[in-house]
Amino acid sequence: MTLNNKVCLLTGGGSGIGRATAIKMAKEGATIVVVGRTQSKIDETVSTIQKNEGNASGYTTDVSDQKSVDTLVSTVIREHSKIDLLLNNAGHSSKHRRLTTTTATEIQSVIDSNLIGTIYCSQAIVPHMIAAGEGTIINVASIAGLNPSNLGGMIYSAVKAAVINFTGFLNDDLKNTGIRASVVIPGEVDTPILDNRPIPPNLDARAKMVTAEDTAEAISMIARLPLRTNIPELQIRPTFVRDNSGEIEKI
Repeated sequence: MTLNNKVCLLTGGGSGIGRATAIKMAKEGATIVVVGRTQSKIDETVSTIQKNEGNASGYTTDVSDQKSVDTLVSTVIREHSKIDLLLNNAGHSSKHRRLTTTTATEIQSVIDSNLIGTIYCSQAIVPHMIAAGEGTIINVASIAGLNPSNLGGMIYSAVKAAVINFTGFLNDDLKNTGIRASVVIPGEVDTPILDNRPIPPNLDARAKMVTAEDTAEAISMIARLPLRTNIPELQIRPTFVRDNSGEIEKI
């Protein structure tokens, strides 16, 4: 299956994995709907796609606000008549990583962006996929959801574990509807989210990490598979295991 003429809605599309995936899928012929919180970043992604003769539009939306998500999806359906693929990629981590230092505000913010937004977007789009008899949902989690640690952080690890669990629920809840759900579980990826760590990795460390473009390749591969086939869970990790003990000790 190709992505030609597929309408793909990507949250967190203004930077990192979301941006790289938007550009990758557009090159493969998809119509891209870029969703994010920062207008300038959305505009940059859309402009990059359009300069390469791709088809893209962008929307500033808080995915943790259900009414905003419902309005977004209604607008996209009105414009394109369908949504073939949803990439739930929006999310961020907290500045504080340990149990006793993570603030209530950080906890709620990480839950809202990573989990609540994923749920709201899925709730809004799935009825249209059910009506079409097909659809693909790809959720982006993290290796922190499988191997929690202070490096990933307390609340980020817990929430990404919930995203992995939610993906399994989708496949059970939507079985035999033609809708498939996958969760991509990256290890360390060199994206702007690393800048929020208490001790950001240096350039040498980042050079050995998975890139956003590598992850976009994996996501696009899942999307291209025939609809009869699903990859419920895919891990993508750096080949080289680096020593990050010094960073953890300073958290």
